[in-house]
Amino acid sequence: MASLYLVGSLDGVAVGDTVPLDGAEGRHAVSVARVRVGETLRIGDGRGTVVTGTVASVDRDSLSLSVASVSSDAPPTPALTLVQALAKGGRDEMAVQAATEIGVDRIVPWSAARSVSRWDGAKVEKGRARWAAIAHEASKQAIRSRVPVVEAPVTTAQLAAGAGAGAAGAAAGAGAGAGALRVVLVLDPVGDVRLSAWEPPVDVEEIVLVVGPEGGIDRSEFDRLVAAGAVRVRLGDTVLRTSTAGPAALAVLQTRLGRW
Repeated sequence: MASLYLVGSLDGVAVGDTVPLDGAEGRHAVSVARVRVGETLRIGDGRGTVVTGTVASVDRDSLSLSVASVSSDAPPTPALTLVQALAKGGRDEMAVQAATEIGVDRIVPWSAARSVSRWDGAKVEKGRARWAAIAHEASKQAIRSRVPVVEAPVTTAQLAAGAGAGAAGAAAGAGAGAGALRVVLVLDPVGDVRLSAWEPPVDVEEIVLVVGPEGGIDRSEFDRLVAAGAVRVRLGDTVLRTSTAGPAALAVLQTRLGRW
């Protein structure tokens, strides 16, 4: 399968056009991947448009692609959002990488009560940018036409405020428009509902999956989220680490939605 590289925009590109690939992506293609004239590549904009073509020329740190085909993927419905609690040891970053490969559409960092890792001050944007870079690279590896958006971290209060079906807000619901039907699922090892048996509403536009940190979700957080309309669901009889739980649950959802 042709490699995928990402550029800022492919607006207006048509078959027969020549698309340049420069900057960091171009340098990687030429210097690291050693792409040569005549090879087939894919270039995407991370927003659904991908062009496929033949490398027409190679320079020191850039190349040009002769476009043979253009495809555009519509945003999936329902969208899948992962609210991932901050976790120690890079386990939250592992979750971001795997979730991206599996097909998550949006990622929201969550500063949970039991999160050992904390983002304060300059760490907030640095941490968000780090997660975004991981999602960017994982999207290329998975040959994804859409790169998931990584948003600013939320508190439990903000998360609960966006947990109600149909609620729109800057926390868990920012990806869905006003009036959109949203379902929030909170992973709980002892939840009454098995995720594999859960039936998504036919008109749901966004499914938000909430994953706690290594120490688990605090009881008060469970109470607050459930009171706001969230549903506690479990994966199985074993307890997964925070780096594994989200990706595993997303895989189940992809299957339940008929995408896998």
